[in-house]
Amino acid sequence: MPNIEPTTFPSYAPGFWPDTDSDHWQDYRWQLKNRVTSLKALEQHIDLSEEERAGVLLSGNKLAMAITPHFFNLIDKEDPNCPIRRQMIPRIEETLTDPAEMSDPCGEDSHMPVPGLVHRYPDRVLFLVTDRCAAYCRYCTRSRVVSGVSDQKLETQWEAAFEYLEKNEGIRDVLISGGDALLFSDNRLERIISRLHAIPHIQFIRIGTRIPVFLPQRITDDLCKMLKKYHPLFISIHVNHPRELTSEVRDALGRLADAGIPMGNQSVLLQGVNDSVEIQKELVHKLLMCRVRPYYLYQCDLIEGSAHLRTSISKGIEVIEGLRGHTTGYAIPQYVIDGPGGGGKIPINPDYVVKNDEAGVTLRNYEGKQFHYPNPSQLPASLKG
Repeated sequence: MPNIEPTTFPSYAPGFWPDTDSDHWQDYRWQLKNRVTSLKALEQHIDLSEEERAGVLLSGNKLAMAITPHFFNLIDKEDPNCPIRRQMIPRIEETLTDPAEMSDPCGEDSHMPVPGLVHRYPDRVLFLVTDRCAAYCRYCTRSRVVSGVSDQKLETQWEAAFEYLEKNEGIRDVLISGGDALLFSDNRLERIISRLHAIPHIQFIRIGTRIPVFLPQRITDDLCKMLKKYHPLFISIHVNHPRELTSEVRDALGRLADAGIPMGNQSVLLQGVNDSVEIQKELVHKLLMCRVRPYYLYQCDLIEGSAHLRTSISKGIEVIEGLRGHTTGYAIPQYVIDGPGGGGKIPINPDYVVKNDEAGVTLRNYEGKQFHYPNPSQLPASLKG
């Protein structure tokens, strides 16, 4: 029998904030007020490399730096290659732009019938309701509008967006994102959800959020009670590394699950963060224990200044092949690439088809063994109805 390590969900509190009492620590407003947002605050806690220091000084020109105390505590200050550190602390490499990179790699701006509403797929839309997050990932696809420091601003036209949704009866699915809508007060968030819920042809609502991971204190009983009123409601969270799944995050996700909200995880494949089968396997197993289904593994978008974080596509295929057949199917996300420039999500899989002809298909399994699946035989004319 293999020796399976027990899955743990540690708490890192209070970590770098040893003098903070529990009441303040558990208050999400305190967490937001005490985010690490400056070079001075950063250097109070960890020693920066030259690349990081230069990146922080220049971060105000592209994407602001902000890290909640809860998430900052996950940084291993002894490890310059800490996977949390790589996601959150700016580096000078962000100022370098590969010719293939874009400010809007998913082509969202060109698919906006009204400001703030992206209609790229026939039956669903993306509703961008805010440009602020609890913390800012350095590979953010929407860094052109998120955090408020870049030249382009998010200007959502609320009534025009709702009118567009009301008139287009082919829309059945609305994804609320931004920024992060769970930063809104319960009342403000409910006004948005209830308005969408009242549109007859909208069948369900989704919320894309990293708040349960960056700011688990925000997932209160009152918030869950409000969300529960608007089923079917789905939440997509964003966890990239197993270290992010602390006991606080596990409990926050448990409150959402107990409210009957199905959750899926959308990870981004990042160099030096989660680009190995071992890390991915630990991540997906911990997600399932938090009652979250691994949903997508994204190839990092071609956002400007992200080359130091992007992997090859072959690395993503290697990860999926290392999971398929080696763990439960529930744990295996779909590896996707958002077609650069607005092509939408394109699934990428290892090549399991060895041969495909008139006789049928020859397949290989996770062990490399081959199997033949024949095409249906042609019935004699006398037996055809």
